[in-house]
Amino acid sequence: MRTAILAAIVAVTGFSSAALAEGKKIGVSWAQFQEERWKIDEAAMKAAIEAAGNEYVSADAQASAEKQLSDIDALIAQGVDALVINAWDKDAIGPAIEKAAAEGIPVVGYDRLIEDNRTFYLTFDNVGVGRIIAEEVMKVKPDGNYAIILGDPGDPNTGFLRQGMEEVIGEAVKAGTIKIVGEANSDGWKPENAQKNMEQILTANNNAVDAVLSENDGMAGGAAAALAAQGLNVPLGGQDGDMAAINRVARGTQTVSVWKNAQDLGKAAGEIASAMADGTAIDAIPGATKFSGGEKGVEMNAILLTPTPITKDTLNLAIDAGHITKEAACEGAMEGVAACQ
Repeated sequence: MRTAILAAIVAVTGFSSAALAEGKKIGVSWAQFQEERWKIDEAAMKAAIEAAGNEYVSADAQASAEKQLSDIDALIAQGVDALVINAWDKDAIGPAIEKAAAEGIPVVGYDRLIEDNRTFYLTFDNVGVGRIIAEEVMKVKPDGNYAIILGDPGDPNTGFLRQGMEEVIGEAVKAGTIKIVGEANSDGWKPENAQKNMEQILTANNNAVDAVLSENDGMAGGAAAALAAQGLNVPLGGQDGDMAAINRVARGTQTVSVWKNAQDLGKAAGEIASAMADGTAIDAIPGATKFSGGEKGVEMNAILLTPTPITKDTLNLAIDAGHITKEAACEGAMEGVAACQ
């Protein structure tokens, strides 16, 4: 499975280590490392950059738009040949893109959209992720009172995920078979903020919540804690393939975790940034398509990878790919989870 996944990503991007730049410096600006998945992204990205004979240098903005701008200034001052930017704030990042462009430094917008056609957009299909979350929860609970736990309002992915959810539940909401009884943004995507939001929604509705759509696994953990405190266990969706979330799927306290294989995304970013550092034009990246789904409708060169839903029936996919051990995935698993037998 792991070999097949890596073969697929190479087929999509069209790169091989031998064809990439050598001796370049690739700067990576991370928004923050709150979610466990970023460590996985970073390891894969660093490995791909170094496999091409290049140097990986990075900075952690620690959830600060101001620090991220300062970090990128510092990376540019170090003489980087390409930048990978995981933006904390889609609007505040603008000056950094201007400075990179002025220095002739190519930029990969990583996982989060930077709506500027001078950047290459690399992510998973986040609208598709939202659709999958809603689809899997609706399979279990096609009607009733729904709560929606949104991510940070400054992250474009919050809107993309919500768009995908709406494509699935919209008609049922219009028909009245699904009622959205609470919907709230969780600043910084923080689980504790999500838990507070879930608690408030439960209180406002006298615990009459039948299903929860959460925009990531960390926040799903916060929602699950709020539900458990009230003795509730309802269909709950999230995304990122967090280890705790996959275990919740096995235990029956989370319906789906949409897994965006961070190893594949990080590897692709390292390879694309290395190629661009070596002079490959932004519109000549193999496998790229045109994307114009942002708020401004700016047409960009992009690669959107396909995510994988992890449910009790597909838990084996994450285990077989080496993303999580069977022991970690299956601890305390409920009966009927085939991968845990």
